Amino acid sequence: MMKIKNAIVGFAFATLSMMAYGQDKNKKMSFEVNGKCSMCKERIEKAALGVKGVKFASWDIPTHQLSLIVDERKTNTMKVKSAIVGVGHDTKELKATEEAYEGIHPCCKYREDNSDDGQHH
Repeated sequence: MMKIKNAIVGFAFATLSMMAYGQDKNKKMSFEVNGKCSMCKERIEKAALGVKGVKFASWDIPTHQLSLIVDERKTNTMKVKSAIVGVGHDTKELKATEEAYEGIHPCCKYREDNSDDGQHH
């Protein structure tokens, strides 16, 4: 009887392990986010960190790369990208709405069709 119980427990554990396979607790990832200045940096990082499961977020101004450490069991890149476009910053897959984009500070306007007034923070 004990062998059967151990086999069932072992099978259940193996099944749960396979379900969790590929989902890291501390997964490093990065992707491009459009922006210009330190105000953008603060806004992008705050939006990313506001997503449950994001443990670390750092946006690099010159390269536009957002580096993250996330718990993949709680979030994914599309959730993070959705939060970022929600505050007015484009990613390759998702674009901010005109309304969200218009809400960011004039010096943060990164889209080509906007004239740069030369003021950066």
